[in-house]
Amino acid sequence: MTTYQIKLSEQAAEYYKALDSKSQRIVRENLEKIGENPYPGEGKGDKERIVVDGEEIYRLHIGRTHTAFYIILDSEAEVRIIEILTIDEAHKRYGY
Repeated sequence: MTTYQIKLSEQAAEYYKALDSKSQRIVRENLEKIGENPYPGEGKGDKERIVVDGEEIYRLHIGRTHTAFYIILDSEAEVRIIEILTIDEAHKRYGY
């Protein structure tokens, strides 16, 4: 099984750093899980493939508080976290 390296965009890193320590732990643990298995329908987690502005990306709900959007680069064994938002902000922006 391939393990994917998790890389955060600048926005995602800033969001993460602004969280309290408990929230950081929860976000980190969930992101580590998608490093093991980023595709929806495989393993546990609330992952979904979505299309935004014609581009296929993935969405991960983290608890009932945060949502991460990411792309998977199989050739590089990488998951790039594009953005992390509050779940309410994610619904407003993307409708998911």
